[in-house]
This record gives sequence, structure tokens and C-alpha cells, in this order.
Amino acid sequence: MEAGGERLPKQRQVLIFFLLMGVALAGWESRRYSVMEETESGSFVANLAKDLGLGVEELAARGARVVSEDNEPRLQLDLQTGDLILNEKLDREEMCGPTDPCVMHFQVLLKKPLGVFRAELLVRDINDHSPEFPEREMTLKIPENSAPGTVFPLKKAQDLDVGNNNIQNYNISPKSHFHVSTRNRGDGRKYPELVLDKDLDREEQAEFRLTLTALDGGSPPRSGTAQVRILVLDVNDNAPEFEQTLYQVQVPENSPVGALIVKVSARDLDTGTNGEISYSLFYSSQEISTTFELNSLSGEVRLIKKLDFETVSSYELDIDASDGGGLSGKCSVSIEVVDVNDNSPELTISSLTSPIPENSPETEVALFRTRDRDSGDNGRMTCSIPDDLPFLLKPSAENFYTLVTNGALDRENQSEYNVTITVTDLGTPTLKTQHNITVLVFDVNDNAPAFTQTSYTLFVRENNSPALHIGSVSATDRDAGANAQVTYSLLPPQDPHLPLASLVSINADNGQLFALRALDYEALQALEFRVGSTDRGSPALSSQALVRVLVLDANDNSPFVLYPLQNGSAPCTELVPRAAEPGYLVSKVVAVDGDSGQNAWLSYQLLKATEPGLFGVWAHNGEVRTARLLSERDAAKHRLVVLVKDNGEPPLSASVTLHVLLVDGFSQPYLPLPEAAADPAQADPLTVYLVIALASVSSLFLFSVLAFVAARLCRRGRAASLGGCSVPEGHFPGHLVDVSGTGTLSQSYQYELNTILQVEKRDLATMRKKAKEIWHKP
Repeated sequence: MEAGGERLPKQRQVLIFFLLMGVALAGWESRRYSVMEETESGSFVANLAKDLGLGVEELAARGARVVSEDNEPRLQLDLQTGDLILNEKLDREEMCGPTDPCVMHFQVLLKKPLGVFRAELLVRDINDHSPEFPEREMTLKIPENSAPGTVFPLKKAQDLDVGNNNIQNYNISPKSHFHVSTRNRGDGRKYPELVLDKDLDREEQAEFRLTLTALDGGSPPRSGTAQVRILVLDVNDNAPEFEQTLYQVQVPENSPVGALIVKVSARDLDTGTNGEISYSLFYSSQEISTTFELNSLSGEVRLIKKLDFETVSSYELDIDASDGGGLSGKCSVSIEVVDVNDNSPELTISSLTSPIPENSPETEVALFRTRDRDSGDNGRMTCSIPDDLPFLLKPSAENFYTLVTNGALDRENQSEYNVTITVTDLGTPTLKTQHNITVLVFDVNDNAPAFTQTSYTLFVRENNSPALHIGSVSATDRDAGANAQVTYSLLPPQDPHLPLASLVSINADNGQLFALRALDYEALQALEFRVGSTDRGSPALSSQALVRVLVLDANDNSPFVLYPLQNGSAPCTELVPRAAEPGYLVSKVVAVDGDSGQNAWLSYQLLKATEPGLFGVWAHNGEVRTARLLSERDAAKHRLVVLVKDNGEPPLSASVTLHVLLVDGFSQPYLPLPEAAADPAQADPLTVYLVIALASVSSLFLFSVLAFVAARLCRRGRAASLGGCSVPEGHFPGHLVDVSGTGTLSQSYQYELNTILQVEKRDLATMRKKAKEIWHKP
């Protein structure tokens, strides 16, 4: 709580207004109920359900309750019957003091929707107090020359009851020289006055003792008595007279103790002791005697206790001025306490709802009431909350406010709000009260799980062990609790023929992916599927991500020789003319590798030869060529073993055997005609024709194979450039050759190539048969 201070410029200000006439229900007017004071606790006052026109069930459903102005639980509402009953005995004098009538204001609060109904309870007085005089004995000094009919004021009795139960009459006994008259003042109080009925003679009787009785109007009446002692004085013919019979002053309630309130002054025309004046409070209640002090010599009235406007707003003092001769004069002092802003506003929370669900529209958070005990502008208030909060203050009847949300709240942005309600009065200086409310926002499942990536690419090397962990996917959920708990699953593949469940599995709790069996790169190079993440909210929300698994090649396939064929039949024989120049192409070893990348890069080398140095193999393309000029001394038959090796780790290899037959005149431009066959020194013409035909068909076959391989390479190169699956490349030696676009001949390619080879094989069958005969010819 703070006192004073500047108004916050960024706060919404809501001016409090007082709705003093009729609220809430149509047709409802402020009703007054009554009850006798000292009625036992639990007594019936009224049936509010009937008066409000509501059913008992509706009262209970709307949380009806009774709130009094002073927050004292004097009344209670029975929600089962709708009866308003007393919660305690009521003491009218304690509640209202001399105020009549004694009215207690209260409200009936209803919620959903909010309703406030004003009512009053009149506490009726009973005659439970007797009149009491401030003194048991009072003394009057009356000059003996006082004329009959002279009136002498007496101190009045005090009765805490009001109305007819208060003091109604005074009488005195005995009545030999005096009687009592009762005088009504403007404030309604009755004062006794002693009236002289006949002349006094001090020498005859110098003192009288009378009994003064005060009677109230109760049934039965109560009374109180005091003794009046009358001293008959010698003549003092001038009584003190005040300059004013009524002094009216205004005193701020924050006046310090010791402050001068007023100074009264009286004068006496007598001299000597008859002219010496002393001042005293003629009638002093306990409240007055503990608040003010009167100087008997100077007539100054000073403050001896702090004033409180909210407790007592005015005082009435009766001051007596007495001279030394026993005469006196009286005046009244009316003191009005001026209110200052010394009470900070009060804030009382009637209901509070926390936590509240997110995404809800306008929701009631709190219902509270404000109050300021000051009056005027000091009691007028404004109520506000910070502008940067998603809440609104809605004023309603009888200084009640409702704190509501200004639209839907989002727990993911902020899960807790500290709302400071500031109530400021309009006094000078301003006083304010602040009350903090903590509003919690509980989670609603409004966020689907989100994967950290829209797609994942994982790599696994072929021939992996079963149940191998190949990677993980991860999704997060901005919600809380069960709404943020994520489970993972494999979604059905788009290709119904893909056996996804037998290839991959996923851990439902952490998103780890496992390969269930060994993968074969040559059978499956890539695998695409979708995974889902689902939270445990109600209803559950989910999301998807694409997973691409690329199988990495392992060197698990040895090179396969396509040509020459190694089918266990007659060996392949190549014919070479003896006149061939160095570098003459004898044959070409064609091989493929089922692997890819560097595992499919092949190199060739001559492993064995009948005559080393005569033939050589080009390492990068498998071409077998003559290394030097042939001579007559070179053997006619040669056996070459060519080793084909890939570039894997460790490398795999295959070998092929090639038979070479050296022939004379094969490369001469003119062969002998059939007519020259009679020359026994000439070679057999048929043999020459067979050799020429065999060489032509072999050359055509090699050209066809090379053209087919080149076409396939070009086609696969174009496919790869259009977005084919890439495989990590390394640096390979320049003497190695990749026989396909991906480093591996596909199964369809091998099939097509084998088909061509079978056709060529049939065409060359006859030629090879004849070559065999020539090979074995002596």
C-alpha cells in the first residue's frame, strides 16, 4: 500500500460511480428488514429467495452470499432455504451509538451473471439501559435574593437507548422550594432545569438536599437518580456573561495534539472574589473529556487526542464560567471536524478464478469491491490495471468491479500473469492502494508436434547387421504435460508393394530408426517413407516428416567378364597377322562390376603370357595390343591371362584367358585368288577366307559392344544430371574406367548385352569351329 504518488500515465482510469438507486434485477428496489436488538443468533430475518423472485436452487447455483458495508459477518444466507438469518446477537448501541434509526446496509451478491441487490436491516431499540447521571451528587449555589421563577440548569442524565426508550422526564423531591422542568433542545435531548418556587432565606435555611430522578419512556420505564445539594449564598448580583453564547469552529482531523481549538471569554461586573472567573466543562462525556482540555483560567480549549472524522464528525461542549460569589454563566462550543484525506482506499476480493484455460474468450477472473472511508473527493476513487496486460476492468453496481480477460490467452507465449490493481482516491494528496493477483493459464492441446526438419536423409552401408540404429527423427510440442508428450510411428507407404515394416522400425518414445535386416545396394539403393509424431492430448494432434534412407555401396561384387566368354567350351581364339604393327588391337576384354563408385572402377593387367613382351593390356580399357613387331621366330600360338581388378577396399578381381593365333598374310591387301591354289607353297584359300571372315565378324562384334556401352553411358549420364541419387565420390586414378553412369552395369543392361553376345555367338559358331581346326593343324 502506498500513500500519494503520481497517477500512472499508462494505466486505464475507471471513475468509480455510486449507484444509489436500484440495481441488477428489473423491478427490485432496496428493501428494509427489521429486527429487535439482542435477538438470539440464528433467528429468522426474511426469506431472500422469495423477495428476489428466485428459486433456492438458482441462489445456490449462482453462489449467492451476503456482504455488509463494514465487512462484519452479522448476517448469513442459508442457501438450502433462502432464509436470511442472524449470525450473532446485535447490540444497537454498539453498532450505532446515539444514531437513530440504526440501519445496517448490506448487499446480496449473485454470479453468472453478476447481480448486486441492496437491502437494509433496521435494528430496533429495546429498553436495556437505565439513565445515568455523570455525577452522583451535584452542588448549586443560589443567592438568597433570587426571585421566584429563577431557573437553574442541572446536569442531564445519559441514556444509551434512543427514541422513547431515552430520557423523557425529570422530577425532584422534596418540592418545598423548588420544582424541575424538562427542556427540549434543538438536538432532541432533554435537559433538567431547577425552578425556584418561593423566596430563599439563608438565615432560615442555608442548605437544601434534593433527589433528582430521570425517567425514560420504556415499558417498563427505567430511572436513575442523583443528589442535588443547594447552598444559599449571600447576594452577588452580577453573574459572569460570555461574549458569545455559541462558538462554532472547524478543526481539520489531522490537527496535532496540543493544538488550540477555541478560546472562550466571559466577564463579570462584580469586583473582588465575586468578579474572579473560572472556566469548567459543564457537562463532559468520556469522549469529550479524553479529547479536549479546558484551561480554567484562560478559557482555552486544546486538543489532547488525535481526531478522526470517520469516527466522530462533530462535538458539542458546554462551558461554565463561575465567579467567586457563586454565580455562573454558560456557553456552548460546536466543533466540526473537517475531513482530510487520511484513509487509503480499501480493496476486498470477493471471488478469484485461477488458473484459467487458454484460448477461452472473455473470462471472469476476479470480482472485488473498493471502499474509501473518507468523504467528498477524498472518498471518490479510480481503479486501473497496467495497459500492457490482456485484461479489462468492468465496473458494476455498489463499487464492485469485475476483472476479465481481454480476448483469448496463449499459454505458450505466457503461462502466468501478475495483475496489479491500483485504486486511487481524488483527495489531496492522493492516496492509493495496490493489490496483486497472480493469474495462471493452464494448457489446452492447441499445438501439433513439429519435426526439427521437414525431411531427413540417412545413410546406411549395405550388408549391415540387423537391428542397426541408422538415425533418429525428433519432434517437439510447445504444449505442456500430456499435451507435449510425443510418440512416433511409421506411416503406411505410398507404394503398397514396399515391405516397409520388414525393412525399418521406429522407437515410439525417442524416434530412433533401425534397419531390421541387411540391405543390398544392388537390390535397393534408396528408401523413402514418412514418419508421424502424435501428442497425447485430447483430441490428439500430429505431424509428418519425410525420411530418405540411402544405401551406401560395399565392395561385395567381383568383376564379371562379359567378353571373352568363359563358358567352359572351346577357348576364345583371336587371329593376329604377323605383319601387324606395334599397338595392333588384338582383342578387348569387357567386364562389369555390380558395385558402384570406386568399387566399380576396373583396371586391367596382363597376368601371364606365353611370350612376355609380345603383347600388352591397356590398364584403363582392357584393350589387348601387340607390344612390338612380330617375327617369324615368334610362336604361332599364344595364351594370355588378363586380370580384371576393381578399386574397392579390399579389391576384388577376376581373370580371363585369351588365346591368340598368329597367321601369315592376314593383313596383306591382296590375298591369293582361287586359281593360284595349285601352288603347294601357297596357303589353303579356304583357310584364308575363313580367317578374313572371322576377323571381320570379330571387329564388327567389338564395335557393336563399344557402341552399345557408349550409348548406355550417355543415357545414364543424362539421367544422373536430372536429379538422380548421388553417391559420395572419391578421387580415382586416371587409369581406371567406370563402365556405367553410376559405376555399375544394371541387371537390365547385363541382360541386353548378354542377348547381343548370344546372337553374335551363333553367327561366329562356324567361324570358331574352323579356327579350332586351324589351331590344331600341324
